[in-house]
Amino acid sequence: MPPAVAAGTAADADTYAIDPVHTRLALAVDHAGFSRAIGTVSGTTGQLRFVPGDWTGASVVADVPLSRLDFGDADWNRAVAARGLLDSERHPLARFASTRVEAIDDRRARIHGTLSLRGVTRDVVLDATLNGHRRHPLPPFRRTIGFSATTTLSRADFGSTAWGSVIGDAIELRIEVEAVRSRDDTAPPATATPQAEDTTPP
Repeated sequence: MPPAVAAGTAADADTYAIDPVHTRLALAVDHAGFSRAIGTVSGTTGQLRFVPGDWTGASVVADVPLSRLDFGDADWNRAVAARGLLDSERHPLARFASTRVEAIDDRRARIHGTLSLRGVTRDVVLDATLNGHRRHPLPPFRRTIGFSATTTLSRADFGSTAWGSVIGDAIELRIEVEAVRSRDDTAPPATATPQAEDTTPP
């Protein structure tokens, strides 16, 4: 296994802005032993650094807007936002900031960092996979990078202990990230322009 490397050491790492539209978090938590409630969050912003083919110098900082957490029901959303759970009125953002990257191979790594949630900061490790790194096939043809990551958190570690007999402690997270290079001088070839209906993809 390759050794762990300190984040931010590669001078030639490219900088990417996280795309809040195509980046999403999904979480699953036990609901009284009957099912796993699933919520999603869109709108994450932040920045990452990466060198193609080399995890050395990789780093990420991401801010997650907890007010956008959606369980598909207004009552559920209000309950989760309350002080005993996320307390998102007083702490509207969760922030993950990497501290080091432990490379597994060219496409997989463990990203060590800190997660600040509900005013509490704890160490977290993300199991990450590099999905793709290339120029996006649609306008504006920006250099784009994509990752998937997973981890499991204890909500009690962050001071969230309400409704313990109904809501489980373990929170399973799945994270899908797309990010666009902050400076990309690559111009699309003249023949690559798609038809008008293809210029505003989802």
